[in-house]
Amino acid sequence: MNGPALHDRSPASASWRIPLPHTTAAVPVARALVRTALAELEHAADSDTAELLTAELVANAVEHTAGNGPIELVVELLPSGCQVEVHDPDPAPPGNLTHPTQGDPDPWQEHGRGLLLIRTLSSSCGHRPTGSGKAVWFRLPVVPAQRRPS
Repeated sequence: MNGPALHDRSPASASWRIPLPHTTAAVPVARALVRTALAELEHAADSDTAELLTAELVANAVEHTAGNGPIELVVELLPSGCQVEVHDPDPAPPGNLTHPTQGDPDPWQEHGRGLLLIRTLSSSCGHRPTGSGKAVWFRLPVVPAQRRPS
């Protein structure tokens, strides 16, 4: 057979920019948006991991930035994987996202594991300045077909 087989087809590229309220209510909304985006396009990135890491980014933006305006969720689906960004109005870089602190987080503390999860579970992560603050992002690769849950 000439040409690619149907099961070898790469997922479509698509992107969304969604303003979210600067409240904790944004966390489950962002999770649902990422889950829906990945499911609607039958994208092969790990949806559970994408939801978890998105929740961490949004929760950090809500907790650690001033609440003067909405935050923004940007989801980009590519044949190679997905990238999720959260834009917030604070230009300060996020704590220890790309430069981990020494030692493990205190197991008795409520906070301190979100950025560790993002660093550990994503294929890459980082932050960049924007015209109105910063964007914090992570990437997840496409999961090979033989490793996807059925």
